[in-house]
Amino acid sequence: MALRWKVHGDGKTLAPGEVVKPDERLSWPRMIGFGFQHVVAMFGATFVFPVVMGLDPNIAVMMSGVATILFLLIVQGKIPSYLGSSASFVGGVAAIRAAQGDDATVTGAILVAGLVLAAVGVAIHFLGVRIINRIFPPVVTGAVVMLIGFGLAYVVAQVYWPKDQWVALITMVVTGLFIVLFKGFLGRIGILLGLIFGYVLSWVLDVTVGQITSPTATGEVAPHYRVNLENVAAADWIGLPQFHGPAFEFSAIVLVLPAVIALIAENVGHVKAVGEMTGTDVDPYMGRAVMADGVATVVATSVGGSPTTTYAENIGVMAATRVYSTAAYYIAAIIAILFGLCPKFGALVSATPDGVLGGVTVILYGMIGLLGAKIWIENRVDFSDPVNMVPVGAGIILAIGPVTHQITDDFSLAGIALGTIVVLGGYHVLRWIANRPGTQAAVSEKAPAERDASV
Repeated sequence: MALRWKVHGDGKTLAPGEVVKPDERLSWPRMIGFGFQHVVAMFGATFVFPVVMGLDPNIAVMMSGVATILFLLIVQGKIPSYLGSSASFVGGVAAIRAAQGDDATVTGAILVAGLVLAAVGVAIHFLGVRIINRIFPPVVTGAVVMLIGFGLAYVVAQVYWPKDQWVALITMVVTGLFIVLFKGFLGRIGILLGLIFGYVLSWVLDVTVGQITSPTATGEVAPHYRVNLENVAAADWIGLPQFHGPAFEFSAIVLVLPAVIALIAENVGHVKAVGEMTGTDVDPYMGRAVMADGVATVVATSVGGSPTTTYAENIGVMAATRVYSTAAYYIAAIIAILFGLCPKFGALVSATPDGVLGGVTVILYGMIGLLGAKIWIENRVDFSDPVNMVPVGAGIILAIGPVTHQITDDFSLAGIALGTIVVLGGYHVLRWIANRPGTQAAVSEKAPAERDASV
């Protein structure tokens, strides 16, 4: 679609029941306002997730703008959506970090996952959405989403929480209150508000109580301040982020590949939601949308950015405003790119104390895990069927452990990667065995609703 939009009505108002379609716009001053609103909606999660993964939040914010523009171009402007940082890779990245992987190894592994996601998008485009539903039925998709979240429990327990347990506990409680008690927009950015609260609390404790004795970034137990602003003081106000290239290690790539399943489900769900809101059939563009997310992830991680995904926060903004114009997303993308040109801001975010991250991530990881249960509930997955229960239960335990299975001297599968393989492979193998002629499952009535349900 050319970068031209028809003016809706008088460009100023919306009559009851009217919507601004993707190829329409209001006056430019109003569209700039909507663009800023989309930036605010995506901003919290888009820089929180890179911080959790140890990546540069400035690059993440900047590349989210680039990713959004790429997405809109690939889907030909038919699906208005913003691409922000994805949480689905947090588990795999945590495992890579635990194995002493650096930023280049992390982004290289995610880049390969982006290529796989793009290839899946091409397959969906030519084969149709039903092929994904058959390979990744809701029981599998929900399990993978759940083990991605719950498989991170050890990160909270072993990495963040011990650094400053009281700040972690207070931050967790306050973040939970923000999410539950605040309504509307403030509730949607509860994680961000909790992070800010914990940051300020840590600084106040440094000033009033002094240093804390706990493990440092190198693992040495020593006195240190919770908040270290040396890098903030040294950073420039205006400048390019510190881009870096990817590095590729097979063991790291295996750890992040399970996230592709979650991204497929996430993209399909978000695109369908946009189709329902706009009243248009977007299924013909479903493959393009998944492919676009994969391409955007490849581009973002090739310079050190975070993986991308379509954002429910921005879909919520559209639902509230009834303005579905892609012009607002182009404006939001440009604002994000400009915002990424402030290295001092990125340094400030990167200085978030570990105790604060412990309090925020314990809620964040739990919420991610429970999204898997939400998929099961919405699709009425039948866990009285052992074909569903056995591989899912085993996979989740392997991820939460995390259990490590040594394949060779130099290669092992562990945690989320191992759990995903068990869930996906185990489900399809057991389903095939159960459906063979003469088995109990083959002669009984095939009732589970999830078999043909959409992801």
